[in-house]
Amino acid sequence: MTATSGVGEWHYLHSEPTATGRLKTVPEDFKVREDLGFAPCGEGEHILLYIRKRGQNTQWIARELARVAGVTQREVTWAGLKDRHAVTEQWFGVHLPGKAEPDFSSLENGDVQILARARHNKKLKIGALKGNWFELVVNELAVNDPAELEARLIAIQARGVPNYYGDQRFGHNFGNLDQARAMFNGRKIKDRNKRSMYLSAARSYLFNLAASQRLSAGLGEQLMAGDCLMLSGTQSFFTINDDNPLDDALQARFDSGDVRLSAPMWGRGRLPSLEAAAELELAALSEQTDLCEGLENQGLKQERRPLLLKPQEMSWQFNGDRLSLSFWLPAGSYATSVVRELVKEAELHEDISE
Repeated sequence: MTATSGVGEWHYLHSEPTATGRLKTVPEDFKVREDLGFAPCGEGEHILLYIRKRGQNTQWIARELARVAGVTQREVTWAGLKDRHAVTEQWFGVHLPGKAEPDFSSLENGDVQILARARHNKKLKIGALKGNWFELVVNELAVNDPAELEARLIAIQARGVPNYYGDQRFGHNFGNLDQARAMFNGRKIKDRNKRSMYLSAARSYLFNLAASQRLSAGLGEQLMAGDCLMLSGTQSFFTINDDNPLDDALQARFDSGDVRLSAPMWGRGRLPSLEAAAELELAALSEQTDLCEGLENQGLKQERRPLLLKPQEMSWQFNGDRLSLSFWLPAGSYATSVVRELVKEAELHEDISE
């Protein structure tokens, strides 16, 4: 695998699909509803607005909110970026200490509607969401074996898919990786958002490489010595070692979904995996020394990310050459990771569900 491998080259969990189709022929084919996991408290110096947008990106809405409120863009926040090529619903926060609520109605049009608003006592921060609900439509579906596609859907529902970062994380022709390498080699990047984007691209790429290597070895659903296991629904993890041995009790926790396999989010410090698991991860990243060292020098710390992604409350329906899918995913995961295990040649565009 080369340094510019695309998502289509990452290893599959359920084997490469044979069906083909198109996603996002129109924005209504890709609907996202943000799940914050909490409700605004009703008081405070922050105004939270729940906005539905069609064909608009998150940053543009934020700039317009700042303009109407007469504040700097820094005073407008959101929990997660949402796709432009979609119909999405998400919360925005506007910091207005001691000020009355502006009239935001001038923002509304056929593509932008304010669905709810409320006061809150805390800033809405990046990552402060539980997950997202998705309703997707795959058009022009061409299936050689309908029974195989149905079985694949059932397998995805039961076992999940690789938790890969999508192609858009890396930029056009993997340009964000090129920028990351240039930054690591001394190029000054003054724009803080761009710096963050390039760091994220490098880290995400290394995760995908390690995850793909694990899957290609046939070990995507099998525990091994030295594995790092994440507690389901949290960022906490522990390593299989003498204190946490690979015994029947741990295997039962893994089988029940209480703990999950993970792959590295590279950074400074000792790789927390050990023995055979560490050897596999280090081998996968052996040709990416520049990215690994660059992330370490930027001060990022070793973290973990679940190896597999399991859609929740997943359902589907066929209607001629259309496949409708709905499911819930935790924050930071990609709906297109689900779709890529179902169909090839889908028009994925952007897919940001963070």
